[in-house]
Amino acid sequence: MSQMQTKSKTQEFQEESGHIESANIGVDRTSTTVKGGRRFSFGALVIVGDRRGSVGFGYGKSNEVPTAIEKAEKYAKRSMMSIPLLGNTIPHEVEGKFSASKVRLIPAAPGTGVVAGGTVRTILEKAGITDCLSKCYGSTNKRNIVKAVFDGLEKLRMGGAIGAVRGQDLGLSDIEAKIERGKRFMPTTSSSKDKARGPVNTVDDGRGKGRGGRGGPGGGRRGGRGRQEDAPAGGSAPAAPAAPQS
Repeated sequence: MSQMQTKSKTQEFQEESGHIESANIGVDRTSTTVKGGRRFSFGALVIVGDRRGSVGFGYGKSNEVPTAIEKAEKYAKRSMMSIPLLGNTIPHEVEGKFSASKVRLIPAAPGTGVVAGGTVRTILEKAGITDCLSKCYGSTNKRNIVKAVFDGLEKLRMGGAIGAVRGQDLGLSDIEAKIERGKRFMPTTSSSKDKARGPVNTVDDGRGKGRGGRGGPGGGRRGGRGRQEDAPAGGSAPAAPAAPQS
């Protein structure tokens, strides 16, 4: 069995076991003028990730949109990278740059959510980051923003790895301490199997007995129509009084 076949089978196994998800950031259309007219080509930018710390991006071009997206997904899966996570956020503040774009990623406390634009939000969600703040500076081109975000994600390091390189014990960082304090205010799931009882109305249980609504015993114009006990025994309406004679 060749090396390429082994690599492809390993990649397919990782895709099946990792439940890799993909998201299309955008499709660009370009045209070139030839002798017979204009020829169009399409470029797709795709983000893939397993929501557990692995994410990648790819850009593919073709004369048809589905083929371009398929190429982009294939390139994105090849370029997937693992990033360190501290719970549901990043371990420290980081800043990524590419061309005229600059993106700053800031860790956030549990329950904050992802505060970012559409492009940055898609990357962070596919990576499994659910609490993070972000800010973009400079150019807002999607391809530049994506590359700037991945440049910042590549710079992430855990405190234990840095301490091991230095040969020191760095202890608990400020971000880790803030996250631990934030977890105290997060709701905890109860272990009991009993479901909570719904609210019971104990105020004005006898409503409808007094003033009444539609069809009620004390109803007004609409409610009084359905009362049969006030009708005469013969079943006919009472005659109107005669007009006085002059």
